[in-house]
Amino acid sequence: MDIKRTKEEIKNTIEAYLLKDAYGNYEIPTIRQRPIFLLGSPGIGKTQIMEQISQECKIGLVAYTITHHTRQSAIGLPFISKKQYRSGEFAVTEYTMSEIVASIYDKMEQTGLSEGILFLDEINCVSETLAPAMLQFLQCKSFGNHRIPEGWIIVAAGNPPEYNRSVREFDVVTMDRVKKIEVEADFQVWKEYAYSQGIHGAVISYLNTRKQNFYQMETTVDGRNFATPRGWEDLANLIRVYEKLHKTVDRQVVAQYIQYPKIAKDFANYLELYYKYRTDYQIEEILKGNLEERLLKKIAHASFDERLSVLGLLISRVNETLKASVQTERYIEQLFTYLSEYKERSQAVKEDVNGRQLLAQTVSSCSAEYENRKKAELLNPEMQRQYRRVLKTLEQFLQTLKMEDICQKEAAFARVKELFQQQNDAFEKQRKEAGELLEYVFDFLEGAFGSSQEMVMFLTELNSNAYDVSFLKDYECDRYYFYNKELLFDEKRKNLLKRMS
Repeated sequence: MDIKRTKEEIKNTIEAYLLKDAYGNYEIPTIRQRPIFLLGSPGIGKTQIMEQISQECKIGLVAYTITHHTRQSAIGLPFISKKQYRSGEFAVTEYTMSEIVASIYDKMEQTGLSEGILFLDEINCVSETLAPAMLQFLQCKSFGNHRIPEGWIIVAAGNPPEYNRSVREFDVVTMDRVKKIEVEADFQVWKEYAYSQGIHGAVISYLNTRKQNFYQMETTVDGRNFATPRGWEDLANLIRVYEKLHKTVDRQVVAQYIQYPKIAKDFANYLELYYKYRTDYQIEEILKGNLEERLLKKIAHASFDERLSVLGLLISRVNETLKASVQTERYIEQLFTYLSEYKERSQAVKEDVNGRQLLAQTVSSCSAEYENRKKAELLNPEMQRQYRRVLKTLEQFLQTLKMEDICQKEAAFARVKELFQQQNDAFEKQRKEAGELLEYVFDFLEGAFGSSQEMVMFLTELNSNAYDVSFLKDYECDRYYFYNKELLFDEKRKNLLKRMS
């Protein structure tokens, strides 16, 4: 199954394993809770989804790459203890607590979360000395004589033998005690993730036209050539930063991430043209609503790859702009929540209370909530950025009250209300400009292509991006709904007829 369905299945399993009856016992006893075993080729996101799952399920996460461990660190070190039996005192070998088990208890102490996921990567590549311990772990949920705490679900991952010489196959007895999920790479699923993460538009538009290059693995006499989702994401991040530094990403740089020479060369050539088309077609002018008849005719008669590259440039900017608007809206909503708390605090106290102190309490409340949720590892990177943005604004509001020497409660609240209105006005302006940019892109597409496959592709990309969909729920874009209804319905009808024939 693809990585999206895999993530959903793991979350469903966690929900089932952690469900308790009326007496507080797990509906599925711990001993019957099979470890989840993810088997799939490297670089497709098996490890990456675990952090997302723990945050969305609001449970802890302890992750290890098991090949980095020795038998001693996994099981614990032996020591001699004295025990009294019927016939006398005996020296008995015991083991210190496993580093892995101890890490679970540490995580519980740090986060206050009693339930979680223990994720062990590359579990089928362990050393000869550690292999028996891994089999015991999968079968009995214990390292040595130390068991995994109740409420902690085991998820393990490994690569098939063709991708790693160190892989050892588990026997039937072990495999019959795990919940096996085979994971496969899927570009359409990855694209949804790529849009949510702000993956560079050049990578997405390139893979849109060459989906076969999304994941490739080839063994040659010179070694293994490969291109993986992990490689594309890391390369995209580098391109984004290199652009800020005004540095060039050439074929040699691409090959450091996409270790498949033919694909690396092809993408490097595409990236060079991508930048060229941005200048040739005056993308920034199009996004301002300035259309030249000359450019409309040029793109209409351009090659298919060239048209898709220009379309990719436009989609990338639309995605960035709409995403920024949606993120600002969420920031405004969270800021409003804390200012509502400030208002309630102001209304609940006497007239002579210092208004600045009340706002300072709200700042402290926001800061404490952020630190607590961050410590519990319940915030993804975007949520962390939003908290920091809200906190910075509240601190700026407080600083304004200090600079203007406003202490009286009503005056302080009135000034904060004015400052918030400025933030909201800036958001409304940003939202309006985002909508105008979208309309300008529709102007260009209509002028260059009309109701063609390029318009269908544009709508498809909009519908694939969660931020775009969120923006369009509130923004009335008549052409989006018109073309969505007319073109996508017709496209689905054609595909259905094609399958039937």
